[in-house]
Amino acid sequence: MKCPYCSHRESDVVDSRDTDDCRIRRRRECAKCRRRFTTYEEVDKEDIFVIKKDGRREKFDRHKLLAGLGKSCEKRPVSRERIEEMANWVEGKLRKGGKREIATDAIGELVMERLRKVDDVAYIRFASVYRSFTDIDSFEDALRKLKRKK
Repeated sequence: MKCPYCSHRESDVVDSRDTDDCRIRRRRECAKCRRRFTTYEEVDKEDIFVIKKDGRREKFDRHKLLAGLGKSCEKRPVSRERIEEMANWVEGKLRKGGKREIATDAIGELVMERLRKVDDVAYIRFASVYRSFTDIDSFEDALRKLKRKK
């Protein structure tokens, strides 16, 4: 591991611990400059491909998932950590499903399932974009369904 301060290639692991998302956090100390830095070790995961509505395939992008969740939760009392937890949950469900390809609809449903439990307004925001509400009736229908499930 190269030191981020002096680029020396040798360091000692001072502390090592597991994180909640299947990574290992290592606290290191450079053998040359003695400064400390943190690294994370994680399993190299197989790619999941997303099948878009128009039939195109693209690699699953966790950053897009986080951006969508973040936009839905904007100006809501939902912490960044909670958004990360939701993204971890959705990605975990996708990976545990064992499929290498998954439709955007399935991902959207998982996101909505999680948002429904976290914040009603964020759920409606996401649903309005995901389900492409075209009129007030479809929006009211989504609100009625949300109220019935509470």
